[in-house]
Amino acid sequence: MSSAISIENVSKKFRLYHEKNQYLKTTLLRGGRSRYEDFWAVQDVSFEIPVGSTFGIIGSNGSGKSTLLKCLAGILTPDKGTLTVNGRLSALLELGAGFHPELSGRENIFLNGAILGMTQKEIALRLDDIVEFSGLDHFIDTPVKNYSSGMVVRLGFSIAANVEPEILLIDEVLAVGDAEFQQRCYEKIERFRQDGRTIVLVSHGLSQIEQICDTVAWLEKSHLKELGSSFEVVQKYNGASHHAIQRDEEDEIGDRWGTGEATITKVELIKSGEATSLFTTNEAMKIRVHYDAPTGINDAVVGIRITHLHGMNVWGTNTKRKGTRIPRLEGKGFVDLDIPQLRLLEGTYDLTIALSDTAEVNAYDHWEKRVRFDVHQVDTFDEGVAALDGNWSVK
Repeated sequence: MSSAISIENVSKKFRLYHEKNQYLKTTLLRGGRSRYEDFWAVQDVSFEIPVGSTFGIIGSNGSGKSTLLKCLAGILTPDKGTLTVNGRLSALLELGAGFHPELSGRENIFLNGAILGMTQKEIALRLDDIVEFSGLDHFIDTPVKNYSSGMVVRLGFSIAANVEPEILLIDEVLAVGDAEFQQRCYEKIERFRQDGRTIVLVSHGLSQIEQICDTVAWLEKSHLKELGSSFEVVQKYNGASHHAIQRDEEDEIGDRWGTGEATITKVELIKSGEATSLFTTNEAMKIRVHYDAPTGINDAVVGIRITHLHGMNVWGTNTKRKGTRIPRLEGKGFVDLDIPQLRLLEGTYDLTIALSDTAEVNAYDHWEKRVRFDVHQVDTFDEGVAALDGNWSVK
């Protein structure tokens, strides 16, 4: 597959000035120079983005994500390495970038469209589509300075998307719009993917990255730390972003992290009262999560996720989503999840277990892919991973 973007050993530096020459005498004595040091925002980063793929870039603040995206957009020039872009590119990098606050939304469409390389005729032909997609028809003749940040994002994304680029760069902005507009953005991105267009997305919204991206690059302190499938890289990034928990046994599998205020001591998969790792499609399964909360925790949430061996997320839930409140956990005990019918088809699956606070932000203990189990299907020849009920009829 040909590459839409090729990055080879790209590096970009900035000067960090520690003091300013406030007086003429100081300026002359220092030869007109201020003291500074070189800061490498991006160092020796290399990867290729295939045509038609959706590529994500993640990392902590200051890791170099936005700098790299600006290099791709041509806003910044790398100090080292080579960067090749094959195709018409449109970028949505910052809120209101290219907008004039005193001009109306309509006037800014023509201004921003021109910046993105569209002719006046092309913009006029697509004006109605841009306005309709943004949902700002009642405000389109209002000065942009009166827009909210969300409205600015809606207009900016609508313009960038309707340029019909071969490559679309998006930096964080999808997290600002409301839920309805975000859904339209995802649908637009999906249409771009079906049309064979290339999308590069930078975001701290890891669920978004995991959902829509094929491949993800993880930048850490200006270097490329990891490159791979979205699910694998996001899970590694999640694990590195939390405190690691000491393993009790050498044969324990899966990445594990958390604060340790409460821990998952054991996980059992139970069938007919016995622990097992082998189930049959539509059999009953009980997931028993043993915990230890020596100091006690309030409003805890216990969650699970089932993942196919090939990396596909099959199902995830937790006590909060099911409406089961756990006022307090103290000491040792267990929480059960009863599944009356395990509607999984033939395959090998991994079970992830998590124990967190009620906001699902603070992980007391998160155990990625803690238990592996197998499912055999009997008396059914369906395909896929889910066994759904369905009856055929002919009339």
